[in-house]
Amino acid sequence: MITLSGWSQTGKITGKVTFTNNEIATGASVQISGTKKNAVVDNNGQFEFRNLSYGNYTLDISSMEAQNKSVNIVLNRPSQQITISLEKITDPKALNEVLIQKKTAKKEIIEKGFSVNVIETQEAAKRNIQTNDLLGQSAGVRIRQNGGLGSSVNYNLNGMSGNAIRIFIDGIPISTYGSSFNLNSIPPALIERIEVYKGVIPAHLADDALGGAINVILKKGAKNSLNASVSYGSFNTIQSNFNTTYRDKSGFTLKGSGFYNYSDNNYEIWGKFARDVQADGVMKQIRAKRFNDAYRSYGGRFELGFTDVEWADTFLVGINMSDDYNEIQHGQAMSTPYKGRFTEADAKVISINYAKKDFIIKGLEFNINSVFSQRNEVLNDTVKWNYNWFNEKAIGLKGLPILTPNGAQQGAPTILHLNNKIFSTRGGLNYSVNENHRFVFSTMLYSFMRDDYDEMKSELERNFQQKRDLQKNILSFAYEFEGLGSRLRTNVFGKRYNQKTEQKTPVLTTTNGQTKITENLENNNTTFYGYGFAASYFVLPKLMLSTSAEKAIRLPSENEIFGNPGENQTSNSSLKPEQSNNLNVGLRFGPFKINEHKFSFSGSGFWRNSKDKIVRQFSTRVNEALQATPSVNMGTAQSLGYEASLEYSNKNKLFVSMNMSRFNSLFKLKYDPNGKIYDNYNKQYPNEPYFIINTNAQYNFKNVLQEKSELNLYYNFSYVGEFYTTWLQTEMDKTPSQFPHDLGLSYIFPGKRYIVSFDAKNITNEEVYDNFAVQKPGRAFYLKVNYILNKF
Repeated sequence: MITLSGWSQTGKITGKVTFTNNEIATGASVQISGTKKNAVVDNNGQFEFRNLSYGNYTLDISSMEAQNKSVNIVLNRPSQQITISLEKITDPKALNEVLIQKKTAKKEIIEKGFSVNVIETQEAAKRNIQTNDLLGQSAGVRIRQNGGLGSSVNYNLNGMSGNAIRIFIDGIPISTYGSSFNLNSIPPALIERIEVYKGVIPAHLADDALGGAINVILKKGAKNSLNASVSYGSFNTIQSNFNTTYRDKSGFTLKGSGFYNYSDNNYEIWGKFARDVQADGVMKQIRAKRFNDAYRSYGGRFELGFTDVEWADTFLVGINMSDDYNEIQHGQAMSTPYKGRFTEADAKVISINYAKKDFIIKGLEFNINSVFSQRNEVLNDTVKWNYNWFNEKAIGLKGLPILTPNGAQQGAPTILHLNNKIFSTRGGLNYSVNENHRFVFSTMLYSFMRDDYDEMKSELERNFQQKRDLQKNILSFAYEFEGLGSRLRTNVFGKRYNQKTEQKTPVLTTTNGQTKITENLENNNTTFYGYGFAASYFVLPKLMLSTSAEKAIRLPSENEIFGNPGENQTSNSSLKPEQSNNLNVGLRFGPFKINEHKFSFSGSGFWRNSKDKIVRQFSTRVNEALQATPSVNMGTAQSLGYEASLEYSNKNKLFVSMNMSRFNSLFKLKYDPNGKIYDNYNKQYPNEPYFIINTNAQYNFKNVLQEKSELNLYYNFSYVGEFYTTWLQTEMDKTPSQFPHDLGLSYIFPGKRYIVSFDAKNITNEEVYDNFAVQKPGRAFYLKVNYILNKF
C-alpha cells in the first residue's frame, strides 16, 4: 500500500519603491530574477506579483534615476509585503538613443490586410465637431444627411450605401439603441477610435454588412477622470455631454456619460431646389427659412462592474436611456413642406459585457456582449392644410386655403405607436495557438419584435393584434496566419447567414354593407453562405501591399421589410437579400521622416459586383406631394473605382492630410423579362455622389498668451462632384458640384483642464446638398468649452 500526498500553496508579493529622499520611484521596473515576470511601479509607488508558489525569490529593481538593486525575499504566507529604497544618482545616465517599438491598435488593424480607415479622436474631442463630420473627412466615406442636426443619415463607402453599411457600437448594431442614440449623439470625447471597413468585413464583426462597416470603439479606460463640454451656435444649436469613470484598487468600476442636443434647424434654403408651388401650379424659386425642423435629444449611460481583475478583464452591467423629439420638414425631397408632422421616441437598454483573455487556458480569449432594448416611437400627423415655404397656408385659385389630398401632411391622419423589443447578443472565442496562428469564432443573434397601434384607425383595426417579427443569426469563423518574420499576414474566413421574418397585417373588406377584418400572414426563411480573405505583405519595412475579397450577403432590415413611417418608408415583404462580390487591392507607403518632415501615402482600387441591390425607390415626379416610398431590389449593379490619401507633418506643428475617392456605380441589368434593353442600362445610379475630395490642415502654436498653453488653427475644405438625383438625368435633377470651407481654432489653457474652441462652418455660404437634393445648413458659427479632469 503506497500513499502520496502533496500540497501546493501560492501567495502574492506586494511592495513600495521609493528613493532615499522618500520620493516615489514612479516608473521603476521590478523583475523576478530568472523569470519573465515583471511589474512597473505605479504613481503611488506600489507594485504587485500574484499567484507565486511559496519559496525564495530575488527581485531586480531598476530605474533611470537610481542605482540598480537586488533584494532577496522568502514567500511563505498568502501575502508578503516589502519596502525598497533606491539610491538616487547625481549624474544622469547618458544614452545616445533609446528606441522603443510597440504597435498601436491603429497599426495592428491596418496591417491585417483589410481596406480600413482607423480614425483617432483626440484632436476632434477638443473641437465643435460631430462624429459624423469626422467620419465624412475620411477617405472613401461620404455622409448623406437630410438636413441639419437630428435629420436622417445615410452612409456611402466607395459606392455602397444605405443598409449595406452597418454601424456598430463596440460590435453591437447601433439600431439596438434606438433613433435617439446615434453617431451624432455620441461626441468624439467618448470615443477611443472609429474603424471603417470598406468592402470586406472581418469575421469578428459577425453581421450582414455587405459594403462596409463602421465600428465605434468607446473609451474603455478605468482611469478616474471627468470630461464635460457644452457648445452653442447658429440655428439655436446646443450640444453638451459629459463622461466620467471611477475605479478603486479592488477593480470595482463605475462609468457614467450623458448628452443633450437641441437645434431649431431654421436655416435658409435657396437655389434651384427651393421652390414653392403657386396657385396656378407654376413653381417659383424662393429664399426662405425651414420652420418645422426642430430636434431635441438627451440620454445617459451608466455602467458598473469590475475591470482588470483575475476573473475578468471586463465585467460591466449597464443601462442606457435616451429620448428624442424630431420635427419632419418634408418627405423624400424638398418639394413640399410639412407642418405639424413629428416623431417622439425613447429607448431603454440593458447591457451585459464580459471579456477575458487567457480564459480557462492560455491563449483563449472569450467575450460576450448582450443587449436588450425597449424602443418606443410615436408618429404624429394630423394637420389637414397644405403649407408653403413661408410657413403660410397654401392658397388656391379661389383664394381659399388648400386641403391636403388625404387629410394629413403625408397620407391619412395618424397617431401611430411603434413599440419595438430588440434582443442582440454577440459572442466570440479567439484562440492564439502561438504567435503565428490564431482562430476566430464569432456569432451574432438579433431578434426584433414590433407592435403597431394607430389611434386614428377604426376600433375594429385597433383591436387586431398586428405582428412584425424578425430573427437574424450569423456565424463566422476565421483563421489568421502571420509568417515570414511578420512580413506576411493572412486571414481566411467563412460566414453563415440566416433570417426569419413573420408579418401579420389586418385587411378590411366590405361585403353587403358589412365590414369585416381578415388576417394577411407573410412568412419568410432564408439561409446564405459567404466567404472571403484578406492578406498583407511588407515588400519593404515601409511598403505594405494588401488585398481582400469577399462574397458578401446583406439581409433586408426590419425597416425595409416592415416600413418606417417616421422616415416616409413603406413596407416591402417581398425583398430578397442583396449579394455582392467585393475586391480591394491597395498599398501603404511610409511613414517616412526627412529631417523635420514626415509623410505617408496610401491608395487602393476596388470593385463591387452586386445582385438584387436594395435601394429606396426613386421618385420621378418633380413635385410629388406624397413622398413615402418602399425599398426595392434593383437588379445588378457594378462599382469600379479608386481612392488615395496623403498625410504630411512638420515639426509636430503643421499637419496636412488630403484624400480623394472616385468611382462609378452602374446599373448592369441589361434585358427586361420581354428581352428589351432597359432604358437605364449602364447608367450611373442616381442620388450617389461619386467624386469626393477632402483636405484638412492644422497648425499648433505653443505658449500663446500664457506659458504651457497651446493654440491650434484648423482649416478644412471638401469637394463633391455634380450628380443626378433621379434616372431622368435632366438639368432640374442635377445636384451641382459643391466646395464648402470650414475654419476653426482651439485654445488649451495651462494645466490642460480647459479648452475653448470656435468653429466657422461653410464660411463662403455655399449651396450644399445631399440625399435627393435636400439642402444642408449654410454659414454657421459655434463656440465650445471643454473641461477635463484626468485624475481625482
